[in-house]
Amino acid sequence: MKTIIEPFRIKSVEPIRMTTREERERLLREAGWNLFLLHANDVLIDLLTDSGTSSMSAMQWAAIMKGDESYAGSPSYFVFEDEVRRLTGFPHIIPTHQGRAAEKILFTVLNRPQAVYLGNTHFDTTRANIEFAGARAVDLQIPEARVPSTKHPFKGNIDLNKLEDAFGKYGDRVRAVVMTVTNNSGGGQPVSMENLRAASRLARSRNALLILDSCRFAENAWFIKHREEGYAGKSVTEIAREMYSYADATTMSAKKDGLANIGGFLGMHDDELAMQARNLLILTEGFPTYGGLAGRDLEAIAQGLREVVDESYLRYRIRSVEYLTDKLEQAGVPVVLPAGGHAVYLDAGAFLSHIPAEQLPGQVLANELYLDGGVRGVEVGSLMFGRGDEGTGEHVAPPLELVRRAIPRRVYTQSHIDYVSEVILQVFARRAELRGLEITYQAPFLRHFTARMRPMA
Repeated sequence: MKTIIEPFRIKSVEPIRMTTREERERLLREAGWNLFLLHANDVLIDLLTDSGTSSMSAMQWAAIMKGDESYAGSPSYFVFEDEVRRLTGFPHIIPTHQGRAAEKILFTVLNRPQAVYLGNTHFDTTRANIEFAGARAVDLQIPEARVPSTKHPFKGNIDLNKLEDAFGKYGDRVRAVVMTVTNNSGGGQPVSMENLRAASRLARSRNALLILDSCRFAENAWFIKHREEGYAGKSVTEIAREMYSYADATTMSAKKDGLANIGGFLGMHDDELAMQARNLLILTEGFPTYGGLAGRDLEAIAQGLREVVDESYLRYRIRSVEYLTDKLEQAGVPVVLPAGGHAVYLDAGAFLSHIPAEQLPGQVLANELYLDGGVRGVEVGSLMFGRGDEGTGEHVAPPLELVRRAIPRRVYTQSHIDYVSEVILQVFARRAELRGLEITYQAPFLRHFTARMRPMA
């Protein structure tokens, strides 16, 4: 059949509050033209993130009722530990309240003076935690990843030639190679097993670690199964286990492919580093058998990890994103190709080519899609990653100017997605009318979360 149906039935619903454009104009102005600062009740379709926004299954809700809330040694922790260890193979499983907490702990215990981390593309919280520790994050995308319209089966790959050159440049300052799967900042694009294996081999030959940022591991494994030679006959779980086998440590936000609303973990092999991480965990998150999570959350994550590798679910999940990407591409809207795993990425630089990077075209587009149709997304461009040149103070734009439409798991139906495409096409038809933004307030780290802006005069 051509139609890929949702492999589930809807058992509970919640209403969406319908708003007018006039209301949305007032609300966005009051929020400083920052979609993060809106009230969620004022959003019709929320594609801001796929993190923590999944619908949980009946089995997950049942697991929640088994949650044990003992402070230390909770049975729910051991259910969680067993499931994560079965999937990843790491002997040390350290729970955290979400992925960035795992990043904060890991980069703190790994830190050295002038440390450098090389990656396919560091996402915002990863980069921020590296830089907050006083280290440097360097992105080494393959050339195809910098051209949104180019089709390549594994645009999330790290450039191995650049990686080798970077080891030559930075030497023993390189603490680790960070591989993000799927590559979020690069358009939700997958990393091949061949590339992951080669990056791991190169890192270890230079006494560096390989860290897997694996919050979308199942989606990446699905792409390997269907795009990489030699994996068609393997299960998603088998592919995931091989991916993890090339890593020395992993961070994960279980709010993505854990199908949970909160939680994450840090997985490690090294006994000494794990001890240091647990000591810091106690200081910042909680005792090592709960790590800032309730027992019920640990149970929900364990069940979610069992469900996310189901191939019926993954077929529907990947096709949902592909469906919207195809509709937009056929209408001439510039998008990142091929379709990624968790989101549709609009090429805002091409969409609004008349707006210079320093006037935040991605944010302009994201705002206009909310104003026109009440659909919220997130800018992944000059607001999120742009910076001032240390020498001249001039704006330095990131390589891509994107707007991400992240699809929450098991939340919206095809009619919702059709509505989203109509809103995008409506804005695309009058894109020449839009004008830039200027920042009136920004924080020193992760400025896009709290920045305030205003339209250019």
